[in-house]
Amino acid sequence: MTSFGPPVPELPVTDVERAQQHYKDALGFKIGWLEPDKSIGAVSRDEAVIFLRRRTKPFDPVIHWIYTEDIEATYTELSASANITDPLELKPWGIRQFTVRDLDGNIFYFHNG
Repeated sequence: MTSFGPPVPELPVTDVERAQQHYKDALGFKIGWLEPDKSIGAVSRDEAVIFLRRRTKPFDPVIHWIYTEDIEATYTELSASANITDPLELKPWGIRQFTVRDLDGNIFYFHNG
């Protein structure tokens, strides 16, 4: 079989440049590229790549699960800058996770299992 790379999600945002700056400042991503009309751009961190596309509200938030080997260190790092809506805790399904929301309501579940 051929191999696949990791999927690249595309998130709806109201302002791509503002979202890119937020992902840089709050989550430690690097700003990638931005189309000249500012309708779509990208951010990345390690192997995680996210496309951000300008949309008009209302839109449904997108949910993403992001695995991290050291959940405690990730939680500590992001606690200083990200909008953590659910604290780090052991969930009934056996993984430790916490929740982050971006400026447009998109949801990230950071987990270790």
